Amino acid sequence: MIKAQGYAAQNAQSGLAPFTFDRRDPSDHDVVIQILYCGVCHSDIHQVRGEWGNSTFPMVPGHEIVGRVTGTGKGVTKFRQGDLVGVGCFVDSCRECGSCKEGVEQFCEGGMVLTYNGVERDGKTPTFGGYASTIVTDENYVLRVPEGLDPAAAAPLLCAGITTYSPLRHWKVSAGQRVGVVGLGGLGHMGVKFAASFGAEVTVISTSARKEADARRLGANHFLVSSDPSALAKQAGSFDFILDTVSATHDINALLGLLRRDGTIVLVGAPEKPLPIGAFGLVMGRKTLAGSLIGGIKETQEMLDYCGEKGITSDVEVIPMQQVNEAYDRTVKGDVRYRFVIDMKSLSV
Repeated sequence: MIKAQGYAAQNAQSGLAPFTFDRRDPSDHDVVIQILYCGVCHSDIHQVRGEWGNSTFPMVPGHEIVGRVTGTGKGVTKFRQGDLVGVGCFVDSCRECGSCKEGVEQFCEGGMVLTYNGVERDGKTPTFGGYASTIVTDENYVLRVPEGLDPAAAAPLLCAGITTYSPLRHWKVSAGQRVGVVGLGGLGHMGVKFAASFGAEVTVISTSARKEADARRLGANHFLVSSDPSALAKQAGSFDFILDTVSATHDINALLGLLRRDGTIVLVGAPEKPLPIGAFGLVMGRKTLAGSLIGGIKETQEMLDYCGEKGITSDVEVIPMQQVNEAYDRTVKGDVRYRFVIDMKSLSV
């Protein structure tokens, strides 16, 4: 077994604290990774604080992992020692169902194996995530990170990046389209960067004007204050596609009014409570309300390669592990531009 150092929550009220645990020795197709950086996703906070009702403890969170390969099993062919790699939201799947065979393992019919707060395919061994010194992962669920990218700023691509890239690609967002991005946080700022890079005319839709300058810096062409009814009225029926990244309760019906005929809203945020939907907002205009969940391994690699070509990374604030509980509180308050990333060297301090 490989001894790992990390931070874990012992229960939903404990916060995160130092934790020592074992990683498995590499099997034939496993890759051993020294973790360099791990992003702080808002879903980490939901899970650590038991807000989604499915948390298991002790929990080592983290699924935006970038590190270096330090060892491989004898059957590994895709990676070698020294490679810069990433691990995202899942580390295994059944590999046999239709979704797995089609390369959309995130929808595995047998259930994908989550990087943390899950169990391995044996149904009993808990998975521990990236707030740690090392991780051991099957090579088929490891991603290659382009060497030209800042590894700290690349870490959030493993979740925030693919969560926004995947729906923009699936719904074929392209040049000439009018695209709205609702919310300018960890997800939203990546949605702006990707949509702008695809050539779309991008509008950030936010509850206040205080982020307008940042939105334009990130690539947005326009800014719309959603709390202003007159501003919404002027934009009614004008958007081809809206990417909704907001995880708090909000008025989805007002957003439906912004879509043109046959337009689409895709939810990637996950509010804790159901959003009330008015049927007429959908049927009058043949509009679509859809959802999207990360991406498969092939698409995630495609996204990383695209980011390498275009020089796209997340805007990050790098912190030592010892500040992670403070970072959680600041994330909930929206006090981060736009993703916290933990420097794992701090574990040894």
